[in-house]
Amino acid sequence: MSVVETVGQATIDGLAYLGELTILTGRSLRALIVGPFQGQRVRGQRAVHQAMAAGVGAVPILSLISFFIGVILALQAAYELRKLGAIALVARAVAITVTRELAPLITAIVVIGRSGSAFAAEIGSMKVNEEIDALETMALDPIEFLVAPKLIAMVLMLPCLTTWADFMGVLGGASFGVSVAGFTLGSYIQATLHSLVFRDIVTGLIKSVMFGMVITAVGCQEGLSTGLGAEQVGRSTTSAVVKSIFLVVAVDLVFTMLFYFTTSQ
Repeated sequence: MSVVETVGQATIDGLAYLGELTILTGRSLRALIVGPFQGQRVRGQRAVHQAMAAGVGAVPILSLISFFIGVILALQAAYELRKLGAIALVARAVAITVTRELAPLITAIVVIGRSGSAFAAEIGSMKVNEEIDALETMALDPIEFLVAPKLIAMVLMLPCLTTWADFMGVLGGASFGVSVAGFTLGSYIQATLHSLVFRDIVTGLIKSVMFGMVITAVGCQEGLSTGLGAEQVGRSTTSAVVKSIFLVVAVDLVFTMLFYFTTSQ
């Protein structure tokens, strides 16, 4: 195949995959919103279980990573700002960078590694063991039974985790500011609050909701498309992680551009 044919085929395959993700997400949202009015159950217990696994289980590692990211940002910002005599702006640089960009992105990557891969492995194993077919035989919709609880859990937990990552990132920056840059804890927190506006926090939370939908859709889609054999489960899990990270970064770019152009006018 020529380069043009290769690029064209890859583009077609990518658009088809995005269409599959959109259909899966739409069916899941329909099961959550319209389903209860049509006599379908909302699997609340399964959603709570997924929320505990994806959300509460991720808090320790996310706290550590976010704290370190805050320290690293403060170090890098202080290195350049000291040359300009503006070391007092460290708190502003850390707060805006963490809340707008890094907290939702780091949270999404951590959740992809913990939960997105788990979704693909769980559903892929069920597909290989013909448990998906068994659900359909019992007149249970696999989307309503498996995907919808994961979607609602992720959409609810990602903003919560992002808020916690915001706090830990700012705390990491504060540890550097207090120990090295001459801040007191109170002055650092005050500088952080003065530098943030409501839009900064909302931007990160909106991104986190979209990231949760992407992670769930990709993980479940890869699981549902798993071929036969244990090896295929491993491939689906790997594919889910790689595709989720790529799509999360792409969605992050789209929303960052959207927020930039809507707020700069």
